[in-house]
Amino acid sequence: MHASVVVALPQGKIRGTATGSVCAFLGIPYAAAPLGAALFQAPGPAPSWDGERDATRFGPTAPQLGYPEPLSAILHNPIIEGPEFLNLNVWTPDPTTSGLPVMVWIHGGAYRVGSNAVSVYNGHAFARDGVVLVSVNYRLGAIGFAAVDGAPTNRGILDQIAALRWVHDNIAAFGGDPDQVTLFGESAGAMSVATLIAAPLAAGLFHRAIIQSGNATIASTLEDARLVAEEFVGRLDTPLDSTDIPALLAAERDLVLAFVLDQNPDRWGRSTITAGLGLMAFLPTIDGDTLPQLPLDAIAAGAARDIPLIVGTTADEFRLYSAPTGLTTALTPEALTQTLVTRGLDPAIANTYSANRPNTIPGDLLAAILTDWAFRIPATRLTEAAITSGGTTYQYEFAWPTTHLDLRACHAIEIAFVFDTLTAEGTSMMLGPVTPPQTLASEMHHTWIDFANGRTPWTPYDLETRSVMTFNTPRSHLVSNPRADELALWSHEN
Repeated sequence: MHASVVVALPQGKIRGTATGSVCAFLGIPYAAAPLGAALFQAPGPAPSWDGERDATRFGPTAPQLGYPEPLSAILHNPIIEGPEFLNLNVWTPDPTTSGLPVMVWIHGGAYRVGSNAVSVYNGHAFARDGVVLVSVNYRLGAIGFAAVDGAPTNRGILDQIAALRWVHDNIAAFGGDPDQVTLFGESAGAMSVATLIAAPLAAGLFHRAIIQSGNATIASTLEDARLVAEEFVGRLDTPLDSTDIPALLAAERDLVLAFVLDQNPDRWGRSTITAGLGLMAFLPTIDGDTLPQLPLDAIAAGAARDIPLIVGTTADEFRLYSAPTGLTTALTPEALTQTLVTRGLDPAIANTYSANRPNTIPGDLLAAILTDWAFRIPATRLTEAAITSGGTTYQYEFAWPTTHLDLRACHAIEIAFVFDTLTAEGTSMMLGPVTPPQTLASEMHHTWIDFANGRTPWTPYDLETRSVMTFNTPRSHLVSNPRADELALWSHEN
C-alpha cells in the first residue's frame, strides 16, 4: 500500500511515496541542470519551483554509453535520459523526526558508467532500520573529468561536493542529523570517497567513511590529464558546449579504446596510465585546488585522522573482468608470465600464489594476483596510511563466492549484501539463480548501520595484528594477517 508524503525544502515542496515504514523521495535536483556551456562548468545553484514537485520516480542518469559486453549482462545499469541528472534520492523512516544517522552513497562504474537508479542501491532497507539513506548522481567520463581548457577540473568531484553540501543544508527536513553523516561508495565511488577525504572543499561535510573496493591512488597529474583532454577534444566534430551529447560520448568511447590498446606514457601521461590501471582514461586530477595532492599522500598527512574508516575488498575482485570473457580458462603459463611483465610485475610472484593454490590453472592465478595488485594491496596501503597518521580504520574482506559464471567473490558482489537487496531487480545477473545467504546480508547491512551510529564494528587494524574481518558463511570471523606471505611480496612493488 503506497501513500503520498510531502516535505518542504527551501527549493520548494516535494511529494514522495510512503511504503510501510519508509518514505522515498527520488530524483531531487541538488544543482542546476548542466545544459549547453554549463555542461563543462562547476555545478550551479539548485533550482526552485512552485507547488509540489513529483519525487516518486528516479530522475535522469548522467550521460553515458553503459557497460560493454559481457559486463552489461552482469551489472544492472538503467539509463534514463534528461537534463536534470544532477539529482539525488532520499529514503527515510520518518521525515518528521530528528537526529537520525545519515549515509550518503556514491556509485561506482570506472568514472564512466552508473547511477543512483541501480536497483541494488535501493535505500529502503537502510531506512527501515533507522538510517536516512542518500544516493547521488554525478557527471561521468569526459564530461565529468576531462581537464579541458576553460573549464574547472574535477567537475564530477565538484558535483559530489555540491551534493554533500545539499545534504548538510537539507537533510534535517528528512529527519537526518547533518552532523552524523557517513560517506560510502564502491569502486569508483570508493575512490571518490578517498578523493573527498583529501578535498578541502569537502571538509566537515561527512564524519565517517566506508571505502569498498577502492583506494587512494586514483588521480593523475594536471599535466597528464591535459594530454588526455587534448586527445578528447581533437576527436570532436562539435564544440564542448554542444547539446549533441551522443557525439561527446562517441568521442569518449573512441578515446578510451585507444587508451586501453596503446599504453604510451608520452601520449597519455604516465600518471594517468598508472592511476587508471591502464583502463580508466578519465580520473580525478591533482589540480592544486579541488584536489591539492594524491589522496594517499593527504591521508598519510592526517586527512583521515578524525574520520573513522572501514576499508575492504572482495576475495576475487578481478574475476568480474576475467571470468566472463573466458580469460581464466584460456590463459597459458606463457601468457601469465607475459601479462605480469606487461603490468610491471615480477613474474616470480606467481610462485608463491601457485604454492598457496595447488593445481590452480594460470587464469585463476592471474585473477588472484591482479586482485591484489589492483585492489587488496592499494586498500591495505590506504589503511596503513590512515592509522600511521593517527586515524582509526577497520579492514574487511568479503569472501562469499557465487558459482554463477565462475565469478566467485568478484568485484561489486558485496553491494547487494550491504544494502540488503538480494532480491532486487538485476541482482541475479551477478549472483545467479541460487538463493544467496540472507544471514550474511543481514550481518553486513547491520554492521554498516552500527558504524554509521558510531559503534565499533570489530577490532581496528594495526601494524602488528593486521586484523581483517572476513565476511563469509557459515560465519564471519576476524583473521590476523591473512595471506601474510603474499602481502609481503608487494612490499617493494610500486
